[in-house]
Amino acid sequence: MDLLTPLFARHGLLAVALAVLLEQLGAPLPSTPVLLLAGVESAAREGFALRSFAVAALAAMAANLLWFWAGRRLGRRVLATLCRISISPDSCVRQNEASFARRGVLTLVIAKFVPGLSILAPPLAGALGMRWSRFALWNLLGSALWAGVAIGVGRAFHGQIDTLLRALGQLGGVALALALAALALYIGWRLWRRLRVRRELDRFERLAPAEVMALLASSPQDVVLVDVRATSPGLPLASRIPGARHLDLGALGTSSLEGWPPAGHFITYCACPNDASAVRAAQWLRGQGRPARVLKGGIDAWTQAGLALENV
Repeated sequence: MDLLTPLFARHGLLAVALAVLLEQLGAPLPSTPVLLLAGVESAAREGFALRSFAVAALAAMAANLLWFWAGRRLGRRVLATLCRISISPDSCVRQNEASFARRGVLTLVIAKFVPGLSILAPPLAGALGMRWSRFALWNLLGSALWAGVAIGVGRAFHGQIDTLLRALGQLGGVALALALAALALYIGWRLWRRLRVRRELDRFERLAPAEVMALLASSPQDVVLVDVRATSPGLPLASRIPGARHLDLGALGTSSLEGWPPAGHFITYCACPNDASAVRAAQWLRGQGRPARVLKGGIDAWTQAGLALENV
């Protein structure tokens, strides 16, 4: 701990760049403490705040553009990969979709202040078809706001943070052990939370596309397909399963099934890893007294099975 300040004085900008880049690429390592240290260092070095601010914003932008490009090229499939490497629960995809539907590009401004939203917002923006120039502008604004706030807080409270670092330095190896233990507990908690969500998703009843088609063929009037993908005027859906109704997950608290047919089979579907959004919608429908199941694999599995879609 005694070497922390001298090391940061020599390699502070490199530490800021690496910390931000790794976190924004998906590593479960928070970069905010490094930005706070940059703020502390800026109190003693003229111009360091501006340089660290620029480095942090550009590093975040570089990683976010990479994920945006991946989302544009691979669509929502890239979100499944991100969920696996980022230890964020799959429900974050559903939360991000709902955020885009409600707030549009403002989601990119607030994303870095919301756990889970930060890493998934750029590829989701790409998958939803946002123009790269529009993404770059709003994402850069969000990155700059996030970096500026963190560095500003570090500078404003540099005295208190410096006192804390000195106290930790006096503890020597104990402080390092406590820091590593805290990091291990954080990662363990996130992994446990992810495992719990996955178990809940895996237990829910699913139907393959062929089984859904069989139900439609035997009693079409008794089946209601429910599309729960996020949509908004700025991010409309291009196509859907024929006859599907849309359910806004972001407004379930105020949603009503008035006017919906009293079908015997409500089948929800989405385009998200592990059908997370569709499971949540089916659970809500069951709470409303409607029998609901999930289309396994969502709309992607439907199209891969060679089944028809209709334009929205």
